[in-house]
Formats: sequence, structure tokens, C-alpha cells
Amino acid sequence: MTTMSVAEYARDCAAQGLRGDYSVCRADFTVSQGYDYSEEEQAVWRTLCDRQTKLTRKLAHHSYLDGVEKLGLLDRIPDFDEVSAKLRKLTGWQIVAVPGLIPAAPFFDHLADRRFPVTNWLRTRQELDYIVEPDMFHDFFGHVPALSQPVFADFMQMYGEKAGNIIALGGDEMISRLYWYTAEYGLMQEAGQPLKAFGAGLMSSFTELQFAVEGNDAHHVPFHLETVMRTGYEIDKFQRAYFVLPSFDALRDAFQTADFEAIVARRKDQPALDPALGSTLPCSRQAVTTLLR
Repeated sequence: MTTMSVAEYARDCAAQGLRGDYSVCRADFTVSQGYDYSEEEQAVWRTLCDRQTKLTRKLAHHSYLDGVEKLGLLDRIPDFDEVSAKLRKLTGWQIVAVPGLIPAAPFFDHLADRRFPVTNWLRTRQELDYIVEPDMFHDFFGHVPALSQPVFADFMQMYGEKAGNIIALGGDEMISRLYWYTAEYGLMQEAGQPLKAFGAGLMSSFTELQFAVEGNDAHHVPFHLETVMRTGYEIDKFQRAYFVLPSFDALRDAFQTADFEAIVARRKDQPALDPALGSTLPCSRQAVTTLLR
């Protein structure tokens, strides 16, 4: 957990060359959205949405598509206040603007209070396929639709409530992996249904969404919370394993009932599992703990 002040964090972000204006952050690292986007930025948003929607209609889980329809995100850059008003009625969540990446502590606090931080700037036309920092398209098009689903919304709030304590136990990498493999790169296969995606990193990626769901070389591993928390991940390339949930209820229930103190104590000093192990596992809903011990 960071002990930096807002001003210190702003200076550090500027020194790293991060794009957002951290100098105007409030104490909770939020900023005003500042809805003054140019015609070019609006055109980039529509291009991104038009291109990605062709894929999400085919490959995204129905809960994500339902969220897009209910919140209305495609025609223009969303007004955060307008979307928040709709989201509050559905799940009690709201959107808060941030300049980009923020420290862990305020991020968890926002989640615990059912506020999702969304970057207030958009990538350029030259960055349609890949951007280093998470921008508005990743945050909004990727994350926000799933927050319209009550069970997933409850999981995200619980994550915010418990993450700080898990980090204090020494499980910082482990709790990060859980977020990465669910909120960012999660897949879903309900009984009798085809495999679909819901994670934001997939929803906002033109190439990896297709690979994760349809690629012959994509390794699909049944979700097991402790296994997820032990498995390393890729930051700047396609994932070598994707964990498959049977439902959002399974994710919420596993998180709600997990003994994180015991898991962290048992696993924190062990090396991370290589995600390439996913290639050796059957794609079923059976727990895989014994296979990876």
C-alpha cells in the first residue's frame, strides 16, 4: 500500500512519463471528467467501438452484452455522470474519473464503496491496436458493462473490501493475479453453452479476444481460486492460460468463502506457477488443485 501523498504520486507519474494529469487529483485520486473531447477523439471512440462490437457480439458473454445495451456506450464518448445514473439503478455502482493508474489503496477504497475508477482520456488513432497505459476505452468499454450484473458487481465490491488485508498478509501478487485472471482476462462457460469472454482486457483487445475464445493454442483452465492466485501472468503478450468460470455465482461464492489467511500463509513463499501448465490440464469444471500441487 502506498504511503505517497497525492502531490508526491503526481510528481512520480510525471517523471515516469504517464499521460494523465495527476497534478489535479483530489485526495482520493479522482479528477473531473472534463467533457471537452474533440471531433477526432469522438471519431476514434466510434471506430474502436464499431470494430470491437463486431467481435463482442459473437464472443462476449451475454451479461457483458446486456450491460452494453442497458448503459449505452457506443455512439459517443460516455458522459460519466449519465452512465453512473443508469448504473446506480442497476447495481448501486457509479463511475469516477481518474487520470490513469492510481495507487492500490485508493483503488480498493473506490471498489469497496462501489465506485469504479475510469481514465478520463482516450488513446489516439495510432494506438487503436495497443496502448501501454489503460485508457478510457479499456476502462469503460472493457470493465463497466459487467458492473451492471449484480453478482459480478458484488464480487468487485468484496474484492475492494478484502484486497488490502490480503496484501497486508503478504499476498499482494496473489490478489493481483486473481483480479488479472477474472476482471481482466476471465472466460465463462455455462452448462450447455459455448465458451465466452467477459474480462476487460479481452473486451478491449481486437486480437486477444479472438485468440482467447477461438484460438487453437489458447489454454483453457477450469477456475479454481487458489490455483488462480498462484499462477503467473503476462503483461505485454497474449496470456498462456485463461481460467474458465461456470458462472459469476461461482466466482462470488469462492471469494466469499475462501480462507485467504491460510492460502497466503501456505503459498506466499512458493514460486508462481507457470501459466504454460494450462496446456496439460483438461478443460472441465473439476477442481484442479491436486493436479498442480
